[in-house]
Amino acid sequence: MSEKLVLILNCGSSSLKFSILNPATGEEKLSGLAEAFYLPEARIKWKLHGEKGQADLGAGAAHAEALNFVVNNIFSLDPELQKGVVAIGHRIVHGGEKFTSSVIVTDEVVKGIEDAIQFAPLHNPAHLIGIKEAFKLFPHLKEKNVVVFDTAFHQTMPEEAYLYALPYSLYREHGVRRYGAHGTSHYYVSRETAKRLGVAEDKINVITCHLGNGGSVSAIRHGECIDTSMGLTPLEGLVMGTRCGDIDPAIVFYMHDTLGMSVEEINTTLTKKSGLLGLTEVTSDCRYAEDNYDKEIPAKRALDVYCYRLAKYIGSYMAVIGERLDAIVFTGGIGENSAHVRELTLAHLKLFGYKLDNEKNMAARFGKEGVITADNTPIAMVIPTNEELVIAQDTARLCI
Repeated sequence: MSEKLVLILNCGSSSLKFSILNPATGEEKLSGLAEAFYLPEARIKWKLHGEKGQADLGAGAAHAEALNFVVNNIFSLDPELQKGVVAIGHRIVHGGEKFTSSVIVTDEVVKGIEDAIQFAPLHNPAHLIGIKEAFKLFPHLKEKNVVVFDTAFHQTMPEEAYLYALPYSLYREHGVRRYGAHGTSHYYVSRETAKRLGVAEDKINVITCHLGNGGSVSAIRHGECIDTSMGLTPLEGLVMGTRCGDIDPAIVFYMHDTLGMSVEEINTTLTKKSGLLGLTEVTSDCRYAEDNYDKEIPAKRALDVYCYRLAKYIGSYMAVIGERLDAIVFTGGIGENSAHVRELTLAHLKLFGYKLDNEKNMAARFGKEGVITADNTPIAMVIPTNEELVIAQDTARLCI
């Protein structure tokens, strides 16, 4: 009997990440990325059983062409792989207040994802395309499609954490509130931290820092999220690759009224021209800021602001957890690989007793995990995230 495998789809506005996992063992059979959608250089690359491959998708190709390539070309390299796929899991950025856990796709679920488009206009429409194409290419699995929401884990936040100090009618009538993102990652690393430290999942108190091109911090008390840095949209919170994070809202009025910028120009500036890109004036890649930290003022400026903001959030979340803190955890592409970011951030937290162990910090990179603070001091650690495994396991739990 062949393995029962889950196909995982993560559709972005101009890209598609895909993988096939065995949810029982966590073994990854296939992983890949299709990118540069709608452009002449649209392409796809993959790794199947450890062997890498790549191909052009053709000018203007997008989600449908990419998924067709996976089914008609990559699967043909191993026919047993397609036979083993018994369910499909979809990552969904925003589920609004309606979804507090993963669910099997129905017409009502699709409607709920459509209703949340206003909060994730770049992501949710792409997710819906992924669901539609999956139905088309795998008609026999139509009732075995599961959606896993990035916002679901944050639905345990109390009212004082998710409400803004705006007219309450904006929340009551339009759903304006904090929703958060990266919930699948925050959930995963909090559970893995509980295992590593020998603490029950419903007792673990941890501050999780998911740091990548997008970034967010979550305060988790007794295994439940009680606050998170992203807000109504993924623009609020930390300094990110191209996103500004927290700013004075009146800056928007200044840019519009005094500088004469249009609403579209302001939106583009805050979401695509700010963050590390805005501060370095060179790139959104954190590695540039690290590599040039001691050589170039813009690189140092960007990394200092990035880590200062991160440390401020961690410190504030220590206050709201309000009791024993088991660990600060770093994850995501930057969190897992940037020893420098971790060093600069923890240097701001000396008041709380954090003392970095440089050797441990350098060792916990490139897929390695572990505690990075000195013995007999408060714990900070690195745990690589695995959102795909969470999606695969939730999918298997619901329909395999």
